[in-house]
Amino acid sequence: MLYLWVKAFHIVSIVCWFAGLFYLPRLFVYHAQSEDTVSKERFSVMERKLYRGIMGPSMLATLVFGIWMIALNPGLFHMGAWLHVKLTLVVLLIGYHHMCGAQVKRFARGENTRSHVFYRWFNEFPVLILLAIVILVVVKPF
Repeated sequence: MLYLWVKAFHIVSIVCWFAGLFYLPRLFVYHAQSEDTVSKERFSVMERKLYRGIMGPSMLATLVFGIWMIALNPGLFHMGAWLHVKLTLVVLLIGYHHMCGAQVKRFARGENTRSHVFYRWFNEFPVLILLAIVILVVVKPF
């Protein structure tokens, strides 16, 4: 029964984390397009609050509940390579998360050098990772 509670909180944490991972790069698109100081400052505040207040705690909760699930059911590692691939994708996602954090700081310092088009493409990475992770967890292809 504990495992199911941990799994439920893991899923909620993932949803919150991905909401931020989808929205923050969209804010970068708008920020890169803005030209006036008021808009740029507003976007910097929104980006910082989203990253620190929602994405960071959600990522940590996702990791804690995920590790807890594995600790409660270590046999998962012997059910196929799907979990190993999933965990590799999670590591890539953590790297993406930190790249977003670095970009939040660049925007706050007024040092962005990338166009809104770059951020439109940058925004697609977590979609691909989410798609792959869901398929791995549900289908367990290997």
